[in-house]
Amino acid sequence: MQADEKAVDGGLLPDANGKEPNPGGQTEGSKWQRPRLSRKSLMKCCLVKWIIASTTQQGPDSSDSDLELSMVRHQPEGLEQLQAQTQFTRKELQSLYRGFKNECPSGLVDEETFKSIYSQFFPQGDATTYAHFLFNAFDMDRNGSIRFEDFVLGLSVLLRGSVTEKLRWAFNLYDINKDGYITKEEMMAIMTSIYDMMGRYTLPSVRDDSPGEHVEKFFQKMDRNRDGVVTIDEFIETCQKDENIMASMQLFENVI
Repeated sequence: MQADEKAVDGGLLPDANGKEPNPGGQTEGSKWQRPRLSRKSLMKCCLVKWIIASTTQQGPDSSDSDLELSMVRHQPEGLEQLQAQTQFTRKELQSLYRGFKNECPSGLVDEETFKSIYSQFFPQGDATTYAHFLFNAFDMDRNGSIRFEDFVLGLSVLLRGSVTEKLRWAFNLYDINKDGYITKEEMMAIMTSIYDMMGRYTLPSVRDDSPGEHVEKFFQKMDRNRDGVVTIDEFIETCQKDENIMASMQLFENVI
């Protein structure tokens, strides 16, 4: 799928007139429903496409290089354990790991790899800042690298988790300094990075003030006690009760 098509499909961005998005092609006034994840929509995920592409490019002599790198590669947990912890099948995990170890023979992904992935899928914009924020959301122990286990656990939540699980993950993304709260500045930073990545020449086009408008609207709804920060409970409760926010929070299938 081409990057400019993502802007058309996505529920994150408003249309050219700044209206709320209309995900799933539903008619105006109809009730929004969470889309079902098909195999086709799974392949929209940039990280999955990156891994699968690497798997198909893997050469027949890869076993030799695997043996040579076995002393430095981070060894993941058993597939049985990962299968129990995720929504992926054993076959899916095997395919993901083959691509992962081919791209990252050390068994670890660094931030520069994330930036490279998203610059390839969104060449019309600047994906650097968004890739930085997304990497930090996956890098749970904050050591500057992502293990295969962390990678698939995050993908499992984003692609096949419940609404609450996805919202918890989204909260972690927006909570840039990981202090348990989202400030208006943090929300603005994430939203701006997404607009920057989508590019100035996407269809439909977006106005320069669109990120600020969205943040102001969302933050006012979420900060229920007006203390200047949004807690995870406020975030989840507000998102689940507001169909417009849920529609605009379709971050996962569009820019993950």
